[in-house]
Amino acid sequence: MCFGPLKRLCHWGPLTALGIIKIISFMMVHCSNMLLPPTASFLGFLNMITFLLCSGLTIYNFLSSMFEGPGYLPFKWLPEYAADEAFLQFCKICEGFKAPRSHHCRKCGRCVLKMDHHCPWINNCVGHANHAHFTLFLFFSVCGCIQAAVIMSISLYRAFNKIWYSNYGYENPVQFTVSTLALTVFAIGLAIGVVLSVGALFFFQIRAILRNRTGIEDWILAKAILRREPNDPTFVYPYNLGWKENFKQVFSFNFETVGDGITWPVVKGCNQYTLTIEQKEQKQEKRLRTRPYLVCKKYSGWWFPIAHGWRVCLSPPLSDEPRIPLNPSETINVTRWRKYWLFGEKVPDDPSAKRLRGWFPRCCVIEIGGYGDTVSNDVKKNQ
Repeated sequence: MCFGPLKRLCHWGPLTALGIIKIISFMMVHCSNMLLPPTASFLGFLNMITFLLCSGLTIYNFLSSMFEGPGYLPFKWLPEYAADEAFLQFCKICEGFKAPRSHHCRKCGRCVLKMDHHCPWINNCVGHANHAHFTLFLFFSVCGCIQAAVIMSISLYRAFNKIWYSNYGYENPVQFTVSTLALTVFAIGLAIGVVLSVGALFFFQIRAILRNRTGIEDWILAKAILRREPNDPTFVYPYNLGWKENFKQVFSFNFETVGDGITWPVVKGCNQYTLTIEQKEQKQEKRLRTRPYLVCKKYSGWWFPIAHGWRVCLSPPLSDEPRIPLNPSETINVTRWRKYWLFGEKVPDDPSAKRLRGWFPRCCVIEIGGYGDTVSNDVKKNQ
């Protein structure tokens, strides 16, 4: 089963999501048949049809966002004009330039068009081609779970007070066995959890769509503002066309993806490479901040390395970025600093070797000399 297109489905994220949908849907239908039988009243029919529609659209958009994918930049991609290469970043893995708004996903192994984030629940990236499907998946999930939580909660209340309801002549008695009672309580918990967590994600996705700004571009814009001096001209984000036009960039009337994911409409005063030029300047500043460190302690790459102290173990970076194992005498170029952790890239012996970047405990390295008293401070920490 786990081959070809179905390989993307064989992952804990999609399987867990489908399992949650199945449990909530099954118990919702079970409770609705007792509380509001669809054959007994129009309200019951409307309730069942509405939920089944939400459930079906949830699954449809879930599978569409997973299998359709975000859209990938072709390997060894080059801009139409060679002169434009000076404004673009080069991806060594894909052996081509990154188009505007494209970013390389280390999990997918490809440069993704208008990449927002890699979602474990669909085991794929959210980007240009599947942004609408992903947002609709979130919307219908929340709508269906709100309805399911209400119906199942009322069913539980009716079951716990069935004597009172029977005395007053109410029809449609609600009764549970031990197993169905446990499953209903569990399904209510799942539904409420989906409403809270997926509802929050839906809010952030709608905000991103109305701003025409992905999560990665939020970070780029924040750095663009912070790195400017008071007298510098204000950086203008090039893709914010107003909320109506921004919305149309994702949701079109014919339900087809707008544009090719490479060329984008921009505001007056900007061009196709305004953001990529800013990215290149930020990368250059990052390289200037890079500091070489020498590994003095072995690190296994575990996420919670208790062997390096409880402070290190209990203060991990709040990021899904990888942890890289270290061996003594290796050199690391560090670009980010935390109190107990550092982020950097190993200096390979072979220039053609795969780049290894990630987090590691600060106590495992010492800074190579030439930068003030940092070396002595790190040495003291490791003694």
